[in-house]
Amino acid sequence: MKQRLLSWTKQLVIFLLLALFIAAALDIWRGKDFPKDNVPALAGATLAGEPVDLAELSKDQAVVVYFWANWCSVCSFVSPTIDKLSEYYPVVTVALSSGEDLRVKKYLQHHEYDFDVINDENYALGNDWKVKVTPTILIVKDGEVKWFTTGFTSLPGIWWRLMLS
Repeated sequence: MKQRLLSWTKQLVIFLLLALFIAAALDIWRGKDFPKDNVPALAGATLAGEPVDLAELSKDQAVVVYFWANWCSVCSFVSPTIDKLSEYYPVVTVALSSGEDLRVKKYLQHHEYDFDVINDENYALGNDWKVKVTPTILIVKDGEVKWFTTGFTSLPGIWWRLMLS
């Protein structure tokens, strides 16, 4: 029994390391064209009418930038994490091609998300930032992208990236 448990544990560790390697390789490949130093402007108004300026907000503090969509199945798993983070860290979220403002507001209300959203109805910001996958999560500090990831990520994963920024 002990031998079998040890074998399973070993296989699980190998699987997790392989998955981590593949995820990192995918992020590197997906991010090859992504702006890192001279990031495009991310300024506008949230659905609540509050002004957002990423360049100003990221001075001297790390900011989570979350590109998502209401039609994205993976986003439905990541958005609760972003919502929780928004209680403690500055977060800028951009809804990509998710419909008109009212539709996005109803989606946020239905899921009880409190994070602020810039609605990018026509994918203009998504194109400027070369976002090809939803969700895309960035950590931006002093106007530079410090971390970049796409797809599923966890609260500890984002928190760890914030601590290193």
